[in-house]
Amino acid sequence: MKMILSCISRLRVLALALLLLPSIALAERTEYKVDYLVRFLPAKGQADVSIRLTPGTGEVRRLRLRMPEDRYSNIRGDGEVTRKGDLVTWLPPRGEPARLRFLHHIDHKRRDGGYDARITDDWVLMRGDDLVPPATVLATKGADSRARLRFQLPKGWTNVDTPFKRSRDGKSFVVVNPERNFDRPTGWIIAGDVGTRREQFDNIEISVAGPKGDEVRRNDMLAFFNVLVPEFEALYGKLPLKVLIVSAGDPMWRGGLSGPRSLYLHADRPVISENGTSTLVHELTHVFTRLRGADGDDWITEAVAEYYSIELMRRAGLLSPARADKAQEWMARHSRQVTSLTSNRSYGPRTARGVQLLRELDAEIRKASKGKRSLDDLVRAVLPLREVSREDLREEAARLIGRPSKVLGSELLD
Repeated sequence: MKMILSCISRLRVLALALLLLPSIALAERTEYKVDYLVRFLPAKGQADVSIRLTPGTGEVRRLRLRMPEDRYSNIRGDGEVTRKGDLVTWLPPRGEPARLRFLHHIDHKRRDGGYDARITDDWVLMRGDDLVPPATVLATKGADSRARLRFQLPKGWTNVDTPFKRSRDGKSFVVVNPERNFDRPTGWIIAGDVGTRREQFDNIEISVAGPKGDEVRRNDMLAFFNVLVPEFEALYGKLPLKVLIVSAGDPMWRGGLSGPRSLYLHADRPVISENGTSTLVHELTHVFTRLRGADGDDWITEAVAEYYSIELMRRAGLLSPARADKAQEWMARHSRQVTSLTSNRSYGPRTARGVQLLRELDAEIRKASKGKRSLDDLVRAVLPLREVSREDLREEAARLIGRPSKVLGSELLD
């Protein structure tokens, strides 16, 4: 009897401990405030950036940022600030608010011509990732940031938008990155004499912004989303709360570039190209999947984006089945000289050949599963990996097919 009572007592103690675990974990979580303030300086081609840290139940002890000297200058702050080459180390004073300030040179040209960051007298278009470069943060145990981003705009500049939602008072943006404890602004940012169209689609807000006077297809892109959002959700699951699309004409780069919860698209890019693909849908696939190719396998992410730029438009009724087939035929002709997919940077013909391989893989999966599975299932399975390799594709395909994939045994992948 005593033994039974002892066991019951132990079980009660164990149950109580399990109930207390969430409270203990919650108690260990601490926080501090991060306030980003950005002042654009068109006459100097710069942004004056301030990072203010305010300790709470937790605090930052050290911040290391990679800041190349040709892009970041006049770095100063409270506490100790040192530079060693491109690496800047900031040791803020303990137990009190502290601020780090610097100037960022904005204009940046890509190797193949065209700007991917630009400031003029009337507007600025750039990545937030450059305003506040990647940082290695040493903070007190369990500390998490609560970050806000504010702008002080030059005279005559009336608008600013980011991939983040505005605060309740509308004076700042709430910066949230669930994957990191230190939240910093990432993704595309646009400000100035800028026109914006935005619309709420179920659980996602889409904003399309571009300089006034540039022929930005704001309404065309928003109309696209009326039929594409359900297809994106069906394939990729939960979408971000907001996506920002920024666009401008020359001398900006004449293509498309994705970023966290945002993308850039040159104003001259058509919503649907003559070959039946869509740069818009291609870049949105990058935004929603956030996949990157492992070493030598950049073709995977590029081919997935291009494959679904055709397939999702077909499903949404934006392309007829016949037109989608013609797009795939164009891919086959465009890639007929490709003998290998291995590369750290997939270009047009190689990506097109990857699209053909994925199409063949989809057919193989559908046939083996008697139509119960498809390439969609494989893509959803690798999404959590973030970095995906051909070995990952082979493993997931074998699971869906019940044997090793013949398609993924192609000489293109030797």
